[in-house]
Amino acid sequence: MQRLTQTTRRIALSTLAAAILASCGGCGGESTPLPELPAADAALPEPAPLAGWRKSLVNLLLEGRVMQGARSGYVALVARDGRLTHAKTAGFADIAAEIPMSMETQFQMASMTKPVTAVATMLLVEEGRIGLDDPVEKYLPGFAKMRVAVTDDDGKVVGEVAQDPPMKIRHLLSFSSGIGGAGFESTDLDTTWRGGGLYAGDGDLAERIDRLPDLLLFEQPGTRWRYGASLDVMARIVEIVAGEPFEVFLKRRIFDPLGMRHTAFGKDVPEDAPLARMYTQDDAGELIPAPGPTYKAADWTPGGSGLISTATDYMRFALMLRNDGEYNGVRILESAKVKRMRALEVPSGVLGNFGIEGLGFGLGVSVVADAEKTIMPSRLDDFWWSGAYGTHFWISPSTGVVLVVLQQNKMSEGGGTPIAPFIVQQLVLTD
Repeated sequence: MQRLTQTTRRIALSTLAAAILASCGGCGGESTPLPELPAADAALPEPAPLAGWRKSLVNLLLEGRVMQGARSGYVALVARDGRLTHAKTAGFADIAAEIPMSMETQFQMASMTKPVTAVATMLLVEEGRIGLDDPVEKYLPGFAKMRVAVTDDDGKVVGEVAQDPPMKIRHLLSFSSGIGGAGFESTDLDTTWRGGGLYAGDGDLAERIDRLPDLLLFEQPGTRWRYGASLDVMARIVEIVAGEPFEVFLKRRIFDPLGMRHTAFGKDVPEDAPLARMYTQDDAGELIPAPGPTYKAADWTPGGSGLISTATDYMRFALMLRNDGEYNGVRILESAKVKRMRALEVPSGVLGNFGIEGLGFGLGVSVVADAEKTIMPSRLDDFWWSGAYGTHFWISPSTGVVLVVLQQNKMSEGGGTPIAPFIVQQLVLTD
């Protein structure tokens, strides 16, 4: 991929935004009233307001994507220096039923579950009950037998060797454990993981994790970043150490203290919850409802996916991270533990299979390691993550900006890149 400078990226994104806005002749561009969300810290001064023209462009962008038929709808929140500065809902949670998006709409967060699992882990690290350098086999003895594949240049498995070094907790949190299962590769080993891993059959979290030691690791722990089931394994360790189900621990230690009353795993979400319908695109790129029900609640609690939440709930979580572990007078984590999460553990290679440069990984979150290399609008040390259905959050310590943009669109060949959150990001991060 050709390397783009910050200036080139800004021009490209601005041009794309202008093209989208030009197609939005009937869009109103009105903002949504700010929800009643406490500041991260009441003692913080009022932030400078987001410029009116920036608000209008964010609004028009999201409305334009809906009017184009590119997406069903969005909910977006922007905060700066710990306080909300902008809110926008656009489109529909359910097009056929004419249910508009709202601040109460609940979304399948997919991989935005992962940072929550990382915070849960760091709570136990803070208490001295888990160590980042503890071997995984300390908590899951079966992982001691897990071996590493030896492959040829074509990715074919030609042998296996013992782990060296043994897999550690820090490897799980940084996706450098050698665990796979994401399906991003066309190799025999990847096929084996997809056929024999977490989703190879039914079972609760413990039963699914118990299947993994029979598979081969893709590489030695600590070697490289690889997307996969690492945080699902971490969730199982959290519930072993905590002595209670993973979802109970999250509710007791994170969700309830932060006031995240509309966040839970699917199995615990009421049937009448205001869930956004899932959409996708057909072969011609036309927006259609995704096959099947709006949501089929899983009967287990993966640490890498599965949470249902709202924009305001997840903003509470993000503001806690932005405020170094404290939100609205409630401290979740020590400041040092949050800073450790967003320190580079893996310096490069994150999302490299998509041709993206400049991103590293901390503990449970991606970190901008080189803002001049990455194609994303960003600042050095920004940290973030996204979900498979277009959910997205971004925290920029140097600018004080926190962004949450949610949509419900299952990836497809005709769906295109979920570019809207990154254009919004460009608009609100620009100095």
